[in-house]
Amino acid sequence: MTDRNRLAPWAPPRNVSRAVPRTRALFTAAIIASLAAAIPCETIQHDGYPYTACRAAPDQLHLLLKAEDGRPVGNFKRMAAATGPVVWAMNAGMYHRDRSPVGLFVSGGAEVAPLNREEAEEGNFFLLPNGVFWVDEEGAHVATTDEYASEPRTPRLATQSGPMLLIAGAPHPRFLPKSTSLHIRNGIAVEEGGVVVAVISDRPVNFHRFAAFFRERLGVTDALYLDGTISRLNAPSLNRSDPGARMGPILVAVPREEDPVTP
Repeated sequence: MTDRNRLAPWAPPRNVSRAVPRTRALFTAAIIASLAAAIPCETIQHDGYPYTACRAAPDQLHLLLKAEDGRPVGNFKRMAAATGPVVWAMNAGMYHRDRSPVGLFVSGGAEVAPLNREEAEEGNFFLLPNGVFWVDEEGAHVATTDEYASEPRTPRLATQSGPMLLIAGAPHPRFLPKSTSLHIRNGIAVEEGGVVVAVISDRPVNFHRFAAFFRERLGVTDALYLDGTISRLNAPSLNRSDPGARMGPILVAVPREEDPVTP
């Protein structure tokens, strides 16, 4: 597919008064929604590698783990039965063999699994610093686990994973430009203006190259790795539903009533 320009960051027009925060907040929410709906998913070439980036407003997002029958959702077919039409969906964090989350998992405001601050020698989750993606009444956020734990939070949804891809604009200190560890990888960030962008590499890449895409092409300063190898995307607008292993947590962007969804 052709290379498309990313959605331009949004800034309030100069004639919008900063003395009316509620009006500004409502206006900002409308702009975020329109930006995310304009091109929900697009394929982008960067430095010779293809990536698919999917965007959504924070209030479109939901985290799934188990279906009504109490079993893990696990795949996009069972997801569709639980949610109906979606704008896009992607695996959203690391999990144990029973597909329970390794770290913090909050869905619908309820904490299913607590924040994990353990240290271990093996596993990408424990390549510190790891981090948290969450949505609360102020919007969407990505931060290190330590920053998340530094004050009380009341997220509507949250998933903990690791490692962080970018921290304040810098790649994770353990990433090597010439690493030969190549996998299909996916991650998440929040663009200026509050739009959430979830990305999957369409070819195997190493951590350093994947982090560079977020920094150089998307222009974000903080990004979180969600997983690799099992990374999968469901994007009706691209006629795409990746097969593969059963998933644990799944991040779903649902349409608004006015948003068209490709069957």
